[in-house]
Amino acid sequence: MNAPGALIERGHVAGGGGALPGPGQARRGPVRSGIPAIVTQVVLGLICAGYATGAALGWGSERLALVMGDFGLSAAAFAAAVSCFLYARVHENRFRPAWLLFAFSSGMAAAGNAIWGWYEVVLREDVPSPSLADLFFLLFAPPAIVGLLVLAKKPVTRAGWVCLALDAWLIGGSLLTLSWSLALAHTAHFQGESVARAALTLAYPLLDIVLVSMVLALHFRRSQLNRSATNTAIAALALTVLCDALFTSPLLRENYTSGQLLDAGWFAGSLLLAYAPWGASRPVPGAVTARAQRHHSRPVAGSLAALTPYLAAAVCTLGILYNVVEGRRVDRVVVLTGCTVVLALVVRQGIMLLDNIALTHELAQKENHFRSLVQGSSDVIMIAAPTGILRYVSPAASGVYGREAEDLIGEELASLIHPEDLGGVVHEVRRFLAAPPSEEPTTRIECRFRSGRGDWLNVESTVNRHQGGLIFNSRDVTERVRLQAQLQHNAEHDPLTDLPNRALFTRRVRQALAGRRASDPGTAVLFIDLDGFKAVNDRLGHQAGDELLVQAARRLQDSVRAGDTAARLGGDEFAALILGDGSRDRVARECQVHEIADRLRLTLSQPYRVEGGNEVRVAASIGVAFAEPGISAGDLLRNADLAMYRAKAAGKDRVEMYAPQMQAEIVRRTELASRLRTALDDGEFALLHQPVVDLATGRITAVAAQARWRSAQGILFTPAEFLRVAEDGDRIAELGRWLLEHAVEQAAERAGLGHRTPVSVRLPARRLLDRSLPLGSVEALLTRHGLPSGSLMIELADNDPRVSFDDLEQRLVALRRLGVRIALDGFGSGYAAINALRRLPVDVLKLDRGLVEGVVESARLRKITSGLLRIASDLGLQSVADGVDVPEQVLALRAMGCTHGQGVAFSGPLDEYRLRRALVRDEYPLPGGAAVPVGNGATLGSGATLANGVPRPSIRSNNETPVPPT
Repeated sequence: MNAPGALIERGHVAGGGGALPGPGQARRGPVRSGIPAIVTQVVLGLICAGYATGAALGWGSERLALVMGDFGLSAAAFAAAVSCFLYARVHENRFRPAWLLFAFSSGMAAAGNAIWGWYEVVLREDVPSPSLADLFFLLFAPPAIVGLLVLAKKPVTRAGWVCLALDAWLIGGSLLTLSWSLALAHTAHFQGESVARAALTLAYPLLDIVLVSMVLALHFRRSQLNRSATNTAIAALALTVLCDALFTSPLLRENYTSGQLLDAGWFAGSLLLAYAPWGASRPVPGAVTARAQRHHSRPVAGSLAALTPYLAAAVCTLGILYNVVEGRRVDRVVVLTGCTVVLALVVRQGIMLLDNIALTHELAQKENHFRSLVQGSSDVIMIAAPTGILRYVSPAASGVYGREAEDLIGEELASLIHPEDLGGVVHEVRRFLAAPPSEEPTTRIECRFRSGRGDWLNVESTVNRHQGGLIFNSRDVTERVRLQAQLQHNAEHDPLTDLPNRALFTRRVRQALAGRRASDPGTAVLFIDLDGFKAVNDRLGHQAGDELLVQAARRLQDSVRAGDTAARLGGDEFAALILGDGSRDRVARECQVHEIADRLRLTLSQPYRVEGGNEVRVAASIGVAFAEPGISAGDLLRNADLAMYRAKAAGKDRVEMYAPQMQAEIVRRTELASRLRTALDDGEFALLHQPVVDLATGRITAVAAQARWRSAQGILFTPAEFLRVAEDGDRIAELGRWLLEHAVEQAAERAGLGHRTPVSVRLPARRLLDRSLPLGSVEALLTRHGLPSGSLMIELADNDPRVSFDDLEQRLVALRRLGVRIALDGFGSGYAAINALRRLPVDVLKLDRGLVEGVVESARLRKITSGLLRIASDLGLQSVADGVDVPEQVLALRAMGCTHGQGVAFSGPLDEYRLRRALVRDEYPLPGGAAVPVGNGATLGSGATLANGVPRPSIRSNNETPVPPT
């Protein structure tokens, strides 16, 4: 036997399909729920046995026998009446009328026995015939008969009601024929009795016959609800009728006296009826299920029900034959009754024949209907025997499995299931068979099935029990499984590069930290950012950028080991999880991982060939963080991210290892950015100006407006410092508007005092076109403050390639019409400067600080700077050198033809008071052949910081506000 067959057999035998309890359950169940019923039954049995023993021994005295025979029976019947009445009052259900009728019937019996005892025990005289007791005894049967009808399962059709009536008459007529032949005919023709006594004599057996007929007819039609109580009630009434039948026989009635053994039957019947509603009203848990599984008893019960009419006809025939054998004349009652019985049997058979024809037709239609459903269904229906052999397979198998149904019949179920899935299927089927069918009628199993094409199909099956075996309703879900796998893959992988995304990467990092490598200090995470990728996107388009990312992802995937994980986190950010090798030498492991990261940096920095054959280069900034004991996945990823940003801040295209102080720096920058959000509203910003000096005369030709932030803690920050931590673009834009407005306002005030020195304000080109800066706001500002023409110069501060040169040109032309001069800031620092010089209306070129710093030491920079200044001169533009900090730079720039300079060689940023003093003096000494004092009495001193945060030489103007270290 194969595995599924063995488990099916084992589940069926051991658990009975989940319906029968095991050995332990069989011992425990009755103890909990059966002790009260057993005690009650034992007590009732002892009472009945005691009564029967007393009746058999004559109760010891004639008077006691009369008391027990009359009032004892009355007490038992009264107990039955009270019990049935109380049950009907407590329980509200459709059987309540039946128990009320049984209570009334028992009450009539109790009253009849009490009256009988009144005559015999109290009055000590014979009971007259007829008497009031006979009336109560006659009223016992009708309510009992109606109560049985209420308990019975009601027919659902008219034909069912007719068959029930015919069955009752068949039984009653047969019993009447037999009883009339044996005794009732003699009683009816008894001479010397009154009509009332003769009628009373016949009433008892006739009512008993009717009651017996109903008991037999309804025995096989009783309702399934509270079936035990119904059986007990029927048994009680049957015992009572049996005793009545014995009492009405002439032989026993002539010698009957109260207290005899016959009374024990009536007594037991009354107590049994009293016990019926209570003793079996609550079925033991699982009993209904157990009965449902005993299929073998149902055919027997059905056969007896079908044979009942024929048995009744046979009894009727025996009554007639008895008269013939005895040589008696056939009584007209017997003939009439027999004929009606035969007629009822013929009519019943005719009804049953028509009913069978209708049922056969209906069954054929249903069979055709279900056959069509099964054969036309796209699902495969299979029936497996207890041995695991397929006994039936629907025709849909050819379309689903690629194999004909006839080829599958007779094969073992285990041979069709994938070996890797067989264990799970066996476990699920075993669990299913062990569960009660009422709690779990079906189960679902998903596994792989072998198809006729040689491949494996994902099949989902609904499994049901079937005669000890199983029914599989299976369907092909291969496409659904593939779709689910694809959706799962898409949810965990980047759609462009097909690398794991952030969610999957984080989960794998978490698994590495929680698994067997949790204590391995060699596990590291690499965060990678591509430097210069944004420029590729802006210059060549997003298609080229996507191609670059795909190639970078391929290089990254090829560079890591098979057990490591490469992922794309988003944009141009990548990551790699390098699992530890078990080494305890942390220093050696850090060096090894650093070498891996550096090789990866070089690999990613190689040229890329993208759309159109263009060759582009990007660099890679990589941050590395190692796992520490107890560190979480989120903290490890954060550490690597901090190290990557440190690599970018340190110059890009490098590898940085995480250090704990990086976190402290991030906290400081976060706090600084948080304070910066409210600094402008709190009035913590101040406006300073740095003079722009004519290198030929030393006179101040302009002043450059600069913002300084003095925090509430008294720390002064330069723009390079606070703009580096500023993350809110709106706040930066607001700061730019504040700088422009205050610079124009103070320039207008100075002009009113006679100082008409122009002021230059550094603004990004994108701010001039920004919608947050209303069109005409600069013009309105100049008009509002009355600043003379030529007193404002705007320095274009960046070369953002996203800015439209056409729009920018139109904007600058409009400003120049108002007398606003335009300076190109940072000239010589990027390729966009030449294009801007060609397209835009520029008045001044401002040399980049990077050119000025090395102009004295580097001959190469001198040549570049000289060439740029020559271009400015040829175009008729003024030139301003930014960051002129030492006299040597003044001399070198003047020799190259630079017209103006700005830097601490003349003066640092000045507040409004010192600026006005400098404008009154309006001249700075120029260096000659040797170093001269700078500014107003400048002296040599300690190092300071330039406006853009670049370290300057050890020269500082006394007029500059000191900047403490941060």
